[in-house]
Amino acid sequence: MKELVYRINTEWTGNLGLGTMDYKSYGRNFTISGEGKTINIPGSSDPSYRGDPSFYNPEDLFVSSLSTCHMLWYLHLCAINGIVVIDYTDNAVGTLEELPGGRGRFKNVVLHPVVIVSESLMMSKAISLHTDAGKMCFIANSCNFPVLHEPKISVIV
Repeated sequence: MKELVYRINTEWTGNLGLGTMDYKSYGRNFTISGEGKTINIPGSSDPSYRGDPSFYNPEDLFVSSLSTCHMLWYLHLCAINGIVVIDYTDNAVGTLEELPGGRGRFKNVVLHPVVIVSESLMMSKAISLHTDAGKMCFIANSCNFPVLHEPKISVIV
């Protein structure tokens, strides 16, 4: 069995001079980087937890991981099945529930891919390949909640 290892560096950049002296004394900002990566990603916690709303938070990045993993598998499956995708966008929505004691978890993520294909004869197969992509996505296979998809397929005009 093949094993892949991913190494990411997370650096907290929110020390405002007092460290974590108390809940309000520190910022929630951080930077994600990786060896060989050309861009560092600034992040923060959700604004509900004193984060910077202009930065991506871990929950945003998690939903993005599901969306992009699904998209990459979908495009691969289309390519090997003769479906010519012209355009692909997704407005993914993740729903998180807070639990007692400050814990939380995702209830679900719904992907809303909007796909444009080159020919109308491709539409039926293009729709069905979303199910296959969902089964192949490494990130979705690692979740303990449903990752749903509600695709819309149209033909280039």
